[in-house]
This record gives sequence, structure tokens and C-alpha cells, in this order.
Amino acid sequence: MSSPLSPTETRALLETLSHRPVKSLGQNFLIDGNIVRKSLELAQIEAGDTVVEIGPGLGTLTQALLDAGAIVYSIEMDKRLAAHIRKMESNSNGRLHLLEGDAMEFPLAGLPSEISRFKIVANLPYAISTPWMESVIVGPAPQSMTLMLQKEAAQRFIAPAGTKQFGSISIFLQAAFETSQSHNVAGSCFYPKPDVGSCLLHLKSKQHPYHFPKPDRQLIRDLFKQRRKQIGSLLRKSSHSQAAIWLTILDQLGIDLQSRSEQLGIDTWIQLSRAEIG
Repeated sequence: MSSPLSPTETRALLETLSHRPVKSLGQNFLIDGNIVRKSLELAQIEAGDTVVEIGPGLGTLTQALLDAGAIVYSIEMDKRLAAHIRKMESNSNGRLHLLEGDAMEFPLAGLPSEISRFKIVANLPYAISTPWMESVIVGPAPQSMTLMLQKEAAQRFIAPAGTKQFGSISIFLQAAFETSQSHNVAGSCFYPKPDVGSCLLHLKSKQHPYHFPKPDRQLIRDLFKQRRKQIGSLLRKSSHSQAAIWLTILDQLGIDLQSRSEQLGIDTWIQLSRAEIG
């Protein structure tokens, strides 16, 4: 496996490309080889694996994935960086497929629909982590996701019920994936050094994942928008078609309707979602 670029090499390459890191796009380039190796280790990358990568940047992780024998589908929004990755694509013997575009429009980087087994390994641009995750968990499910995230986002993703970080994205994600490992990552592992803490998070698809239907996801989001209010009161006032059914189910489960949304566990939310009228 080739080593990541050092800070000096990273600056030199960026200067060659006439590119300055764009903060709003989360362009903090990984310069620590241990973290690259840890990402591949957690993802258990083997030759022949199909991997989706978001925001390859200067290609440090991309090259490591190719060196491990993976087939990589990658998406890059920045034109200069995409042009740099194109050179890697031309030397990849057909194993790197780059899509130039927005990961919010193509959350799986143009992965062909006929490919059902794939992994996601990405240094995720922090600005899009939550909306991108919502897009991924309603589509074809990856075997696993190994993600470099803003620490705060990672905490929301894996937060347990009853905590302030627990919210709708926690429910949607944890119904389909289980946390395998997480590691805090120092700012010194990136260039430029980010202003926020980072976390390497590994998630594995559950044996029996549950994916919430779109209307239920919207109702759950609405409930968490007023998270300090009692769930019974919120459901009584809701115009959502399932609200009355959920009230009945909560009562049958013996759950206090004065509870707040964050106090209900994942299994309870799944039971509510599975409830049908009549």
C-alpha cells in the first residue's frame, strides 16, 4: 500500500493543481497512513470487493483501496480534484470509476443497480454527512460503511435512546445498521487541520434491517422537531395519517404518553412503523 502524502507533499500537489482547500466542501485531506490502514482494516477490504467512495479529494484513500484490489466507484464534486483523480482512473485497469457530480444527487457514486453487494469507505465531507446518510439508508443497503465523520455527527448516528444526541437519524440508521467500532481521530491527521473533532466509524448491516417508509420518516422527523414536548400531545395534534394508530399502539405497549420522543427505543419506533390501519 502506498503511503499518504505528507503535509509538505499535500501542499505541493495542491499548488501544482492551483487548488486551495474549500472549507465549505469539507476539504481536509487525510495525511496519516495509520488512519488509512485502519479504514481498510475495519472495512475488511479484500481483492474483488466493490467499494463506494465519496469525495476522493487527492486520492489517498482511493489509491489504498485500489492497492487492496478493490473495484471503486467514486464521486467528486470539485472539478480540479476530479481532473486529478481521472489520471488515477486511466491507470486503474478499469477498477476505478469516477463520477464528477454531487454526492447528494448520486449518494452511491453512480454504482450500477445490478451490483447488490458493496461496501462504503469514505472520508465523508462533514457538511453533507447527515443528509447523505438519510439518502443511503433508504436505498440499496451496503454490507458495511466505514466513514470518517465529524465527531458530533458520529455521536448523533450512534446515540442511544434517552440522550440529547438521539434523534430521527439515530433511529433510521440504527434500525438498519449496528455499530462495530468507532475511533476518535486527531486533527493533526488532516491538512488543513479541521476546526472540529473527527471520528472513524464502522457500521455493519443488520441481519434483518428495517427501513422506515417515507411517510413514517417524515412523522418521526416532525416529532423530533418538538422534542421537548410530550409524544402523546404531539400525536394528537398531528395531521399525519398514522398518528392516531401510533397513539393506540403506544397505549397498548404501556408506554407513558407523557414521554418525550427521545425516550422511545429503536424497537418501539419499529413497532410503530409496522403498525397498519385496521
